[in-house]
Amino acid sequence: MPSPEHIKQRIEAAIPGAHAEVEDYTGGGDHFRAIITAASFAGRSRIEQHRLVYEVFEDEIGGAIHALSLKTQTPEQLPTPEPGAIT
Repeated sequence: MPSPEHIKQRIEAAIPGAHAEVEDYTGGGDHFRAIITAASFAGRSRIEQHRLVYEVFEDEIGGAIHALSLKTQTPEQLPTPEPGAIT
């Protein structure tokens, strides 16, 4: 059964320069949510970005990984902290 850390490591190894945050959002070890930031997403549609990630797990989606919800973004799309916010 995959863990959030295992999924994170695989994404970051497969997509150069990527940073991933992964959580098991049901606690059952098969439904995951990931936010992935990568410069290599620039110039690609959201569908193309998601395909890059899903290709990493193509044999596991629908099996050991029942669901993988994605939010993909480039570093330029990261939210800007509110003025005075602690970062």
